[in-house]
Amino acid sequence: MQPLNRLHLSGLRAVEAVARLGSLRAAAAELGVTPGAVSQQVARTEAALGRALFLRQPEGMQLTEAGAEVAPLLRAGFGQIAAAVARLDPGRGDLLTVSVAPILASRWLIWRLPGFQRAHPEVKVRIEADVALADPDRSDVDLCIRVGRGPYPGLRAEPLFRQRVAAVCAPDLAARFAGPADLARLPVIREPAPMFGWEVWLAPQGLADLQLGEGPVFSDASLCLDAAISGAGVFLAFEVVAADALERGTLVALPPGFVGTDLHYWLVTSGTRRPGPAARAFALWLRAELARSGFMA
Repeated sequence: MQPLNRLHLSGLRAVEAVARLGSLRAAAAELGVTPGAVSQQVARTEAALGRALFLRQPEGMQLTEAGAEVAPLLRAGFGQIAAAVARLDPGRGDLLTVSVAPILASRWLIWRLPGFQRAHPEVKVRIEADVALADPDRSDVDLCIRVGRGPYPGLRAEPLFRQRVAAVCAPDLAARFAGPADLARLPVIREPAPMFGWEVWLAPQGLADLQLGEGPVFSDASLCLDAAISGAGVFLAFEVVAADALERGTLVALPPGFVGTDLHYWLVTSGTRRPGPAARAFALWLRAELARSGFMA
């Protein structure tokens, strides 16, 4: 531990935050200080270490080779510190921290969460809506709801249900759809980095190479779904996040409907400690709510 005596913990926190978030501004917002203060903390840490951890580029802070080597170690270390503090915090009580993708949180979970709160008023639920894959063994997260292929080595992962997708759009646009080949002339909504491409839905119909129509691009899947509801185009949507809009009739699933993928939703918890009573209660409620919505493992 002696080498740490010449380094400030605040400087290491700044380095970890900038490495994870990619910019001084984002790190400053998380740490509650100014970008200038973060820059000074990083610079002082680099000076103490005698080597650069970042390249200052116009598009943001880019890790050097040395920075890339230590960044995951710092992230793991601060995650363990956060977990230790959370366990010792007397005010934590029955706080339950759930990590979930933002679109699932906003489109499905948040509307059903009051049911859990009514059944378990003693549990305080904190939702961490983030696309990053939180590690329950290195953070204060109690459980995660993930989409992926699994498994997750070192963690306890239970499949919730298989992910399905469908081409969805507003009813007016659906009236102009006679078959999947029509996607060549209809506006198609895109997100830059989807988990899978349109071929997943088109291939079973022999149209994997179909040239899709032009349409708007949104960086966030939730915005894409809103755009589809507004009538801006057709969007390839996850079944669970489109379920409520489909039930309300603001979206229509185009024929032939939903197709399966090789992805599942998973309930992920620590591989080194048993879930507490609050986490177990949430897991039971979640499975019951999914079954009520028609999603079964």
